[in-house]
Amino acid sequence: MGQQEYPAGAPSWVDVTSPDVDASVAFYGDLFGWEAVSNGPDEETGGYRMFRRDGLDVAGIGPTQAGAPPSWTVYVAVDDADATAKAVEAAGGSVILPPLDIPQGAGRMVVLADDQGAVSAAWQPGAHAGADVVDEPGTFVWSELACRDPEAAKAFYGAVYGWSGVTREMGEMSYTTFFLGEHGRTLCGMVRMNEQWPQDIPPHWMVYLAVADCDAVAARVAELGGNVSVPPTDMPFGRFSVVADPFGATFSIIRMADDVPVP
Repeated sequence: MGQQEYPAGAPSWVDVTSPDVDASVAFYGDLFGWEAVSNGPDEETGGYRMFRRDGLDVAGIGPTQAGAPPSWTVYVAVDDADATAKAVEAAGGSVILPPLDIPQGAGRMVVLADDQGAVSAAWQPGAHAGADVVDEPGTFVWSELACRDPEAAKAFYGAVYGWSGVTREMGEMSYTTFFLGEHGRTLCGMVRMNEQWPQDIPPHWMVYLAVADCDAVAARVAELGGNVSVPPTDMPFGRFSVVADPFGATFSIIRMADDVPVP
């Protein structure tokens, strides 16, 4: 498969941080068949590695920073990281890591929190545009914001990225799909954190990784020392499970339905 194309405003990359990168590489390698490749000496890359599947970049991994918990992060493609940082602050969000050039001309990034505190990143591509392959087992397939004020989130991401959100009722819950512009590319989703969500869970972005067999992969997560917080469950998009690696970085796995309805 050739290089994916990511217009400005489209999620383009995901990565995970770990206090023990080698151990996490072993975990994800067993789970998804990924291999980890370094792009240079640690003093230059900060210990960051690329996860590859069949020689194609699918995700990244790096060491946790002081005081930060292990976590998965979704990156959104932008034309100008510096302008995005200014737009984030103007919309009521905050810049956690100011715009930073990544070695070897890979690109320029900024880590941000929206006006409700959900953390993500923006990526101005250079040599690295994003994931080489998506939407296949063992690759990034979807990202989803969980927050308590969806209308505020629509306004924030509309101002920062130009997203438009369409909300529809799905049984006892409402679900929002974000699009690029009014009728453009489908980007990601959003779920409202209702009273059933514990108050100590903050708004957050969830990374979904595709699998061929949700039940088997969830069982393997537990066997490898990870945690299964939401066991395999059917929903309109497919069968999913919320899991965490042995260091607590939470993500979701999903066997997408063959005919996925657009919410």
